[in-house]
Amino acid sequence: MADSLRRLVNNECCRMLQEKLETWYKDYYMNSCDQNLNCCCEIIELNSRIQGQLFTILSQTAQEGGHYAGVETIKSRLLPWLGTCFSNSSLGKPIDNNVSLLQESLEKDRQLRELSAAREREIQQLDSELNSTRVQLSMVQQDLAETEMDLEDTKTKSATALLAAEDEIIHLKNQLKSLQAQEESRQHSLAMVTDYERQLRTLKDEIAVLSAEKSVLQSRLTRSRSPSPDSQRSRASSPVQKEMPLSPLANRLSSVSRKANLLARFSDAYTQGRIEAQTLLKRYIDKMETVQRIIYIATVESFHVAKMAFRHFKIRVRKTLTPGHIGIESIEDIVMDYIICHLDLYDVQSSVNDVIRAMNVNPKISFPPEVEFAIISCFIKEICCIAFAMQTLDPPLDIAFGADGEIFNDCKYRRSCDSDFTAPLVFYHVWPALMENEIIIMKGEAVTKRGAFWSSVKCVNRSRSRSLSPVPQHGSPCKSGASRSRSPSPSRDIHTSGSSQKHLSHKG
Repeated sequence: MADSLRRLVNNECCRMLQEKLETWYKDYYMNSCDQNLNCCCEIIELNSRIQGQLFTILSQTAQEGGHYAGVETIKSRLLPWLGTCFSNSSLGKPIDNNVSLLQESLEKDRQLRELSAAREREIQQLDSELNSTRVQLSMVQQDLAETEMDLEDTKTKSATALLAAEDEIIHLKNQLKSLQAQEESRQHSLAMVTDYERQLRTLKDEIAVLSAEKSVLQSRLTRSRSPSPDSQRSRASSPVQKEMPLSPLANRLSSVSRKANLLARFSDAYTQGRIEAQTLLKRYIDKMETVQRIIYIATVESFHVAKMAFRHFKIRVRKTLTPGHIGIESIEDIVMDYIICHLDLYDVQSSVNDVIRAMNVNPKISFPPEVEFAIISCFIKEICCIAFAMQTLDPPLDIAFGADGEIFNDCKYRRSCDSDFTAPLVFYHVWPALMENEIIIMKGEAVTKRGAFWSSVKCVNRSRSRSLSPVPQHGSPCKSGASRSRSPSPSRDIHTSGSSQKHLSHKG
């Protein structure tokens, strides 16, 4: 291209064309028409030669630029010029065909370039995706290798930890065995200590009782050695007063020991006597509810009857001892001391009969008519004795009131094993709670059940068809052949007190 351009410059065709143009311009008006046409044709021929050389240079330049180089310039400048300069009238169909062919060639070249560019872009995109996929694959392979290494490390550590855990488990089992052995020995030692403490409390109570008895005997001995006639007359007129001069410490120890003894007896009645009574009743009654109701009602009635008997007994003793009372000690203390020392005068068999009569008319108990309540008379007798003796304490002990359908109180009762532990109401009571000054000191037992209120209402409305005949004495175990009846007459009271006083005077 550079050589063709240099030849065009050195050929001076362009200068000649310029000179011819200037000469024609100067001579235009002087020349004829033929001369002017000849000048124009010469100039056109010279211009065509220059244009041929320029088209040659244009083709070479386009070839040097590449397959698609210069297309936009040719489209924007050459083709419009060709379209405007070469008209149909001057150039004819061959030029139009050449132009259309050139335009089609350029359009195809443009489409080829676009397809080639799109293909190149796709290839570049695929290359980039392939490269990213290769990078991801390498990263995944690296992660897989690291995961395999971590897995192997984890397996090694797990095996080590498993061995250590097995060793630890064996060690802990050995420690557990040793601790269980220590706990068993500790429990054994605790049981021994508890047994020793129980024995110690028993010995202390016995010492307190013996101290009280010693004080009584010493006071008796002192009074018996006294030669004073006044003392003899006072002994003759009031023998009960002479035998109870206990010191405050002896009285306190005696009260504590008696309370502990009575609590133990009440607990034994719950754990042993109640079970024995249940065993006797279950021979004739299959329903455990009825058996437990009978025992609870027997216990409650025994306390009521014993408290009433204690009031009557205390009134009789007060009537007997008041006329001969001498000294600064109150009559109430003397009466209570007398009752404590003469608990054997309590007519317990009469109370047992009263309890059985009260049970016979109780509508809550459904009992076969061929069996009498006298079969549990030993249990009733023990409860009556315990309740009577509890009234001699200061303050006295009593059972808590209980009604079927009441709200269950954890501080007052324990639930039996067959209870509904979600039920809020008491279905029936198994054992009463023991109170001291309205404070629960020993829990009772109750059965809770849903719908207990309506069940209790039905139980109250149910009538018993039961004979109210006296209890046959020969069919009841642990009973004497003839039952003693209490008499509220003064003559019996005076006679009983007098015989007791004579007996004490004889002992003194």
